[in-house]
Amino acid sequence: MTAPGNHNQDSAQRRKGVVRTALVLGVVALAIYVGFILSGVLNA
Repeated sequence: MTAPGNHNQDSAQRRKGVVRTALVLGVVALAIYVGFILSGVLNA
């Protein structure tokens, strides 16, 4: 069995990874959104 301290550390690392992934996906989605808006404005 793993020690409880290791379990808490693993959970914290996993949570940090999930937050980082969510932030990266959010930035990518925002970049695509802004790109579509800019393409519409520049083509008008």
